[in-house]
Amino acid sequence: MKPFRFERPENAEGAVATLTASGAEHARYLGGGTNLVDLMRLGVETPDLLVDVARLGHDAVRETDGGGLRVGAAVRNSDLARDPLLRTRYPMVSQALLSGASPQLRNLATIGGNLLQRTRCAYFTDTSLDCNKRDPGSGCGALDGEHRNHAILGHSAACIATHPSDLAVALTAVGAEVLVEGAAGERHIPMPGLHRLPGDAPERDTVLDPGDLIVAIQLPPLEAARRSSYRKVRDRASFSFAVVSVAAALQCDEDGTIRDVRIALGGVAHAPWRAERAEEELRGGPATAERFAAAAAAELDQARPLEQNAFKVPLARNLIVTVLADLAGVAA
Repeated sequence: MKPFRFERPENAEGAVATLTASGAEHARYLGGGTNLVDLMRLGVETPDLLVDVARLGHDAVRETDGGGLRVGAAVRNSDLARDPLLRTRYPMVSQALLSGASPQLRNLATIGGNLLQRTRCAYFTDTSLDCNKRDPGSGCGALDGEHRNHAILGHSAACIATHPSDLAVALTAVGAEVLVEGAAGERHIPMPGLHRLPGDAPERDTVLDPGDLIVAIQLPPLEAARRSSYRKVRDRASFSFAVVSVAAALQCDEDGTIRDVRIALGGVAHAPWRAERAEEELRGGPATAERFAAAAAAELDQARPLEQNAFKVPLARNLIVTVLADLAGVAA
């Protein structure tokens, strides 16, 4: 690991000013460090400056007007997962947090850092292999190599890696907003919208500008989220990224008509994937397994699987149907 400077500002404004004024070619914010420090050890990240943002006071969960939640970016994953308001109003968010990493890492990782962990695969973390994300223009080794757990939606010839955050998938389904402090002041970024698809610039995971700092996440009041679930299919029972995951929320009228539905997929794209086609197919119709299957098929018509990961298409379809059927109380 190469030497670096370390700064600990007193507030968000100071953190933004420190990083943007540093002139450092590679400067990074440091929260829990569970992703960044690993990448530094591997030589993938080589920052000249680390700015500690874990102690700036953004470490509380509070209720907002109307019944939403504002979550500070420095709140630890484990603390948010067991927050009683979150567990009652947004079960899928709590379940997504508990699906990630290990208890030890969840005790250290921050909410803001979780959203900003790098979209990556083994070709990114091995500096001896070609990776456009790590070294733009070098090529994507996964295209002709091992790509069983790579993207089937929204990928490009430049990158086929998938975003690893379980939390980001649930927040995308909820329609959360990310509050960012930058050189020009505070702004709100909707989810989906924070994370980018790769296009021809896969080295950029998000729409954030240099120096932008996530200070909070705002979850809107959402009645449908009270009946919600996060389901994750993975190769190991714990400490494993999703092969495919589904975050879904469902609200039905007394006659079984779907009033509101929210669906997001993980493990299938460079960014958390909001299943807007499936949602549109379902709203206003009956909550039946047949409708769920048709909506899932409409969403996955966009899929472009590769040779080794075509199995993800039926897996995602079946997982969507199963999760929605469970929420609706009907047979899948």
